[in-house]
Amino acid sequence: MKENGEAPHRHDISDNLWEKIKDLLPGAAGKQGQTAHDNRRFINAVSWIFRTGVTWRDVPPEYGDWKHTHRRFCRWRDRDVWKTIAAEVIGEGGYHVAYV
Repeated sequence: MKENGEAPHRHDISDNLWEKIKDLLPGAAGKQGQTAHDNRRFINAVSWIFRTGVTWRDVPPEYGDWKHTHRRFCRWRDRDVWKTIAAEVIGEGGYHVAYV
C-alpha cells in the first residue's frame, strides 16, 4: 500500500521485494548522509518505466518529476547501485532484472 493510503499501482514493486532491497539504497535510514524519504516511489517509477517501455517524459506525475527521476537513475547507475540491487534480487520469482 502506498504511504498516502492509496492502492499500489500494478507496476509497483511488491512489499517483499521492497523489504529485500530498501537497506541497500542510498539515503536509507541509518546510512551516512541525508535520508531519502521517497526511495520506494523512485524505485516504483523506474519499475513503471521498464515494465511499460515508455520514455522518461511519460512518467506519471504521481512518481515525481521525470527529469529528477532520470537524473537520479543515472546517478545510481554510475554508482553501481542497480548492480547491487540486481545481485540481491536475482532468483526473486517473477522479477526480471535488466542491466542498464
